[in-house]
Formats: sequence, C-alpha cells, structure tokens
Amino acid sequence: MTDKIFSLAPVSVMMRAHGLEPKKQFGQNFLFDLNLTGRIARSVPNIKSVPVVEVGPGPGGLTRALLMAGAPRVIAIEKDKTTAPILLDIISASDDRLSVIFDDALRVNLADLGLKEYAVCANLPYNVGTELLVGWLQKIASGEPIRSLTLMFQREVAQRIIAKPNDKAYGRLSILTSLIADAKILFDVPSTAFFPQPKVQSAVVQIIPNLEKIQKIENLGAIEQITARLFNHRRKMIRAIIPNVEWERFGLTGAERAENLTPETFALLAKSLL
Repeated sequence: MTDKIFSLAPVSVMMRAHGLEPKKQFGQNFLFDLNLTGRIARSVPNIKSVPVVEVGPGPGGLTRALLMAGAPRVIAIEKDKTTAPILLDIISASDDRLSVIFDDALRVNLADLGLKEYAVCANLPYNVGTELLVGWLQKIASGEPIRSLTLMFQREVAQRIIAKPNDKAYGRLSILTSLIADAKILFDVPSTAFFPQPKVQSAVVQIIPNLEKIQKIENLGAIEQITARLFNHRRKMIRAIIPNVEWERFGLTGAERAENLTPETFALLAKSLL
C-alpha cells in the first residue's frame, strides 16, 4: 500500500522541480531527514488505526512518513498554496489516504471533519505553535476526540509545556497541559536537520489526554485567564496582584508568587474567583 509513496522523488528534488522555497512569513522550516520524519510518525500512538491531522505539511516530508508508517488517513492543513503541486503528487500516490485542506489551521474547525477520533502530528510553524496548542487543549477539555498530540516545537517551548511548579519555564502552557493531559519530551531535533536552519534547537513533545483529569476541569478558559493575570506579574506576590482575597481558603498565605502555585491551585482559584 505504501509502494507508491516510497517511489516518490526526494522532497528536496520535488521542491526544486516546482520552484518551491521556504517562506519566512509562514514560519517555514522544512525537515528533509527521512530518519527523523519516520521517527516522529512512528511515535504517534496507534498510528495504524487512527486518522492523523497534520498542520503545516509544507512539501510533505512528514506527510509521507505518516503514510509510510501506516496511517489509515491523513488530513493535512496547509496555508501556503504554493505547496499544492507537491502535495497533489503525494495525494496521487496515497491510495486515497491523504486529503489536503488549503486554509489557515487557526480557522479550521476540526469538528467539521466528522472524525470519531483522531491524532494530531505536526512540525508546527514557530510563529503559531503555542496558539495552536492552546486551541487543541481547549478542544480536548470540551470533549473533542483528540487521542494524542505529537508536536515539534522550539526546545524552549517544549520545556515550558512539561515544566513543574517552581521551574523557571513554568507558566500557562505547563498548567493548562498538566490539568487535562500527560506530556513528555520524546526527543530533541538539532537545528541542522532543517532547511533553512533555524537559530534554535527543537524538540518533539507528546501530549496524551487524561480522561480522569479532564472530568475534574469545569472551565479551562477561566483557568487560562487566572494564569495570565498572575504570570503577567510573576515577580509580585499574588496578594498584590489580586487584593481582598482570603488566601487561607486555598491553603495559601498570599505571599506566594505565580510560579509557586500548583496547576490544581490555579484551577481552584479560577473556579472561585472568576
């Protein structure tokens, strides 16, 4: 079933043939390393039995890897329409397993795809990666059937996702993620693996929704509001940011800073104060 995909010309050759270059305005950094794209694709849990949504396929390096790993269906969302000739070639070789939506992923409602469940796997554009992640976390909290997120970020962002209280990187992303899912860094990706080569290192993060955690959360949006309010003044004591609160009700003195509070405390504050 994957023979046609294997027979496609290398991504770099297809790019040259169609005059395609990475575009800075889309935050594009393409992966050509087949070992890396294959490793990312094989990291998707149950890859052979769950549809995969990919954001920002570009010239289709990871797209091809997902198909070769056995994904029954891949839905790729691409904003840059100049990639169409290459992606159309991959569609032709995919035995109807690949479809492409040419649109901004921030505007696409994945619920409209009619999937009973799906995984997300993407080498995310640096300029919209965190915004997309927060959107997916909100969808998971509201019951969207996302089974896993396997995503590449800048290493700094990856560390923010998995950070714990009192860590320097601890903040909104780690709090929202840990309240509804289990997250870990799978592996690092050197900047030399990309074209063009970015100035920062990258890492692949896997986020698995946790139903037990999700059932305890009433309003992830409210939690995001309270984290933003407190972390906007992260060096101040919380009682100076939100006055006239009986902090003892929450097991606090008010002298703590945002980075000292657990995700569960943020959830309790959001429920009580907003």
